[in-house]
Amino acid sequence: MFHFNYYAPTQVVFGKDTEEKTGELVKAQNCKKVLIHYGSGSVKRTGLLDRVKQALEKENLAYTELGGVVPNPRLSLVKEGIELCKKEGVDFILAVGGGSVIDSAKAIGYGVANGGDVWDFYSHKRSAAGCLPIGVILTISATGSEMSDSSVITNEDGWIKTGYHSEYCRPKFAIMNPELTMTLPDYQTACGCTDILMHTMERYFTKGENMELTDSIAEALMRTVIENTKILKENPKDYNARAEVMWAGSLSHNGLTGCGNGGNDFATHALEHELGGMYDVAHGAGLAALWGSWARYVYREIPERFHKFAVRVMGLEDTGDAEEMAMRGIEAMEAFFREIKMPTNLRELGLTPSEEELKELAHKCSLNTGGHKGSAKVLYEADMLAIYEMAK
Repeated sequence: MFHFNYYAPTQVVFGKDTEEKTGELVKAQNCKKVLIHYGSGSVKRTGLLDRVKQALEKENLAYTELGGVVPNPRLSLVKEGIELCKKEGVDFILAVGGGSVIDSAKAIGYGVANGGDVWDFYSHKRSAAGCLPIGVILTISATGSEMSDSSVITNEDGWIKTGYHSEYCRPKFAIMNPELTMTLPDYQTACGCTDILMHTMERYFTKGENMELTDSIAEALMRTVIENTKILKENPKDYNARAEVMWAGSLSHNGLTGCGNGGNDFATHALEHELGGMYDVAHGAGLAALWGSWARYVYREIPERFHKFAVRVMGLEDTGDAEEMAMRGIEAMEAFFREIKMPTNLRELGLTPSEEELKELAHKCSLNTGGHKGSAKVLYEADMLAIYEMAK
């Protein structure tokens, strides 16, 4: 077992109609003015934005608002939000949406609290010394950003997508009503469930020591997501399945499933970030398109982990041959992706990159990860290129 620090300070308010508690939760933060940050329309169409405003007004809380967040959230809107917060005297940000909105809110919080160019944090030129406090009303189960220390932003200058981690950005509270996710298109639900799985798998497939308890939590989480994703494919309105997936999303990325493991891998995420930056693909779909190629490239480094995954998560009968079981487990996961209409290669994702584009993706990935990434197998630029090529 490796040493670890586990920090999860976010207050979770979970269940039906919990968005009605927005006003009292924000008021408890003793703020003077709130920025309501949201996406590009669904919170308006469903009436959620109006209910949020009414909840704040009921507690006599002043607010301003900024919508327009898109998937792979943009640096330009972050900078607009920073200036708006400074102008309006905002001291609390309420993110109403999914991971893109929450990540954008975190970036705005960094920019206001620290000054200077906020991109410095995402390009790792300096470290944040604080962040405006953030609250969340979650509408999409996917990224786990509602409890995580991470934020991913896309810079339109060069279409660079990269993340920044610090404990300062962890939300003060997260309101989670599974009913708010019922209006999502099937594709978006499947993308979100894939992202949840990948956040757990990135911590599970590591080289080194592992805690049996942590493994068991991760395995149960993955089985739960797979089972309930299948339920939602047939019945998108199933409240219990929505609830299971929503809670899994938070636990998958708040650090719990990595406690005592030998370091996170997150190479597939790094590879996907370049796809998202260059082609603006849906994050979960990009992950699914790359994972099988990554897994085949690295599994011989940790065959026992893939063997365990095949038996404990995918439920395959154990033949005792670690390499055989590893491949069968990879194939079973890809079959699940296909069942929920997720791509398993770049072609199915709708991409046919040229050799030069693949080289550019690998080079950017290498640069943005400091030259290497991974735990199951440490990947360098040549390895990254090989995986992109396998995924064509």
